[in-house]
Amino acid sequence: MPMRKRITRGARAPYGTLVAAATAALLATLVTPAGARTDPAAPGAGAGAVRESRPVHSYADAVRESVWVDTGLDGDGDGRADRVAVDIVRPREPAATGRKIPVIMDASPYYACCGRGNESQRKTYDADGKPVRFPLYYDNYFVPRGYAFVAVDLAGTNRSDGCDDVGGRSDVRSAKAVVDWLNGRARGYTTRTGTAPARATGWSTGNVGMIGKSWDGTVANGVAATGVEGLKTIVPIGAISSWYDYFHSQGAPLYDANPSWLSDYVNSPEARARCAAVQERVTAATPYSGDWTAAWSERDHVKDAHKVRASVFAVHGQQDLNVRAGQFGKWWDALAAHGVERKVWLSQTGHVDPFDFRRADWVRTLHRWFDHYLLGYDNGIDREPVADIERAPDRWTTDRHWPPRGTATTVLRTAPGAAAGPGVLGRAPAAGSTAAFTDDPALGELDWAARIDTATPEKAGFVTRPLSRDLRIAGSSRVTVTATPTTATAHLSAVLVDLGPATIRDYAAAGEGITTLAHRTCWGASTPGDSACFKETEARTADVRHTVVSRGWADLGTWADPRKGRPLTPGRAYTLTLDLAAADHVVPAGHRLALIVGGTDRDLLDPPSTTPTLTLDLARTRAEVPLVGGAGAFARATTGPAPALSTPPNALRPPGVSAPPAAVIGPRLPGTGAAR
Repeated sequence: MPMRKRITRGARAPYGTLVAAATAALLATLVTPAGARTDPAAPGAGAGAVRESRPVHSYADAVRESVWVDTGLDGDGDGRADRVAVDIVRPREPAATGRKIPVIMDASPYYACCGRGNESQRKTYDADGKPVRFPLYYDNYFVPRGYAFVAVDLAGTNRSDGCDDVGGRSDVRSAKAVVDWLNGRARGYTTRTGTAPARATGWSTGNVGMIGKSWDGTVANGVAATGVEGLKTIVPIGAISSWYDYFHSQGAPLYDANPSWLSDYVNSPEARARCAAVQERVTAATPYSGDWTAAWSERDHVKDAHKVRASVFAVHGQQDLNVRAGQFGKWWDALAAHGVERKVWLSQTGHVDPFDFRRADWVRTLHRWFDHYLLGYDNGIDREPVADIERAPDRWTTDRHWPPRGTATTVLRTAPGAAAGPGVLGRAPAAGSTAAFTDDPALGELDWAARIDTATPEKAGFVTRPLSRDLRIAGSSRVTVTATPTTATAHLSAVLVDLGPATIRDYAAAGEGITTLAHRTCWGASTPGDSACFKETEARTADVRHTVVSRGWADLGTWADPRKGRPLTPGRAYTLTLDLAAADHVVPAGHRLALIVGGTDRDLLDPPSTTPTLTLDLARTRAEVPLVGGAGAFARATTGPAPALSTPPNALRPPGVSAPPAAVIGPRLPGTGAAR
């Protein structure tokens, strides 16, 4: 479908607004970069309409400079306003002719400590402190095409003042101040401590597109949620929309559930010496208990989706166990509710940049996206399908709407099955029936799925019959349970699983679904200090007997209030709804769909302080699943003969044997995850 435009309510736009729009369109034609390609025959293009920016500017001769922008904060308490370092590379030719250009911006805490991209590139500087290498390919590819690239060090990192506060006001204001500076609304200086002003209004149009993976994309979400003028589009890749949900899930702690260690990791050595008090405040404000505090509200961008003016092109791995797909799902739904123009790619990978799983298509699509939203070119990308979904390794489909039209939430109920096997997942309720399990922190979702056809004590499983037709899940599911615990604390996990043989990207292995190769391909222009050539990748696959589709976790103590836990009364029944991560998955004919409810999901969820046994009331336990075709599709898929299946010859996990995801054993350390 054409991506949803921002909804305009009320009367027709006034005459002055129409004149302003016409004037802006005229000016856009006057500032077209030399060499821009036209394609009059393209759909939606008028005769001679500009279609694509071309690499006509010299990258070797580009202006490379550093500016320090005043954030208006004093995060490190030294008595003076913090300045953040802004490294800029822009073509020299437009400025020489008085023509202004737009900006692509990546604001990151990682430019010095850890690097960016699959090859962990860091910024480099010459003897005078001028930037030489800009990580990733954005500069190499887009600067010759008439864009400036701006790489911002968040407060407390690399060459910036202040202290990083892990998604809080300092992070967002660091980057927002630069957008303001590019539009002439903030002060910049030629040095970190000097008074000589630096201005961007002589070369910048003020049109900014923010991009970045993980923490960088999270900052883009946060800046967009301020509604700052001039930010035209964001491209968040594997990004966080609510920091609470990165560290907790409905009161249950995930990984090392306190953000202060991340601040210590990314802060520069000099910032570490002055930022201990900031880290202590962050720790105190974000308790391990999982209770929602004002600090989490400050770090929640979803609530401010109504302020977003920029278009959003989101990319997320459905098997990302670092920044889980629920982060994308909540953000997407909130943006949709407020009519924000948007697009999405959903891959089968873990925490991986699309440059490393679909490189040529990604660069081409991103180029057209920025041309449209930053240069104003009518290249048709806003009228193309809104979603690209990876169905199998390197096999993609598209949808004009996402979730597709005809998708409807369908209630699937649980019922007892044979004594030695799983229960039944279907449409009929089960009055008076129960199922019980005992939390076992040594086991997790892959163990549960591998043992689905056996009644084991650590989980309660429910399955459909083998499907006679494909059944597609598209969107965010919810699972409601009524559970009676034996102890005062209990955690719950709910998992939807596709039971059947498949070849998938091996998200559990190093690389999280990709293998890095030795040979390189080049994407733009190079200099001796900044190569445009990067190692190629290919899909790393695994043959499996079951695939986790979506997962969610919660502390049963949040049954009355998802933002505050409380002790449980053993023997009392509690009803709780768990939110599962957004997904788009086709369960093929011949496979079965399973719902598994357990306790601690090993290596993904911290265990409770006790070892509870939980008894589920099956009459009040259900899954609400967004199915394409709704209840009718489920009815058709669960009637009639199912096809026979063949098992992949190299199946890695035979029945009854499972292995935990290698990439998620233990708390994810900064070098292998931690929102990178």
